[in-house]
Amino acid sequence: MQHISSSQFKNQFGEFLASSRDEPITVEKSGRPVAVVLSPIEYEHLLRLEDLYWIARAEAAEAAGEWVGHDDAVRLLAGRLRQSE
Repeated sequence: MQHISSSQFKNQFGEFLASSRDEPITVEKSGRPVAVVLSPIEYEHLLRLEDLYWIARAEAAEAAGEWVGHDDAVRLLAGRLRQSE
């Protein structure tokens, strides 16, 4: 994975956009990551992996008798998202 500054990314946008097809690029500002540019194929792959993860979690919860309904799930996820901010 390439790591570049935001000014490099701005100045060489086309070049980095093309190279993101081959490997993800981390864009940094003041030495901290602010964005990752990746190919649509890689992005779709990550979305599929996330779906599979949540399916496995739901199946495990159901098997353990820990299944929650829609409203409880939305409340739980919203709370966890707030915690991660």
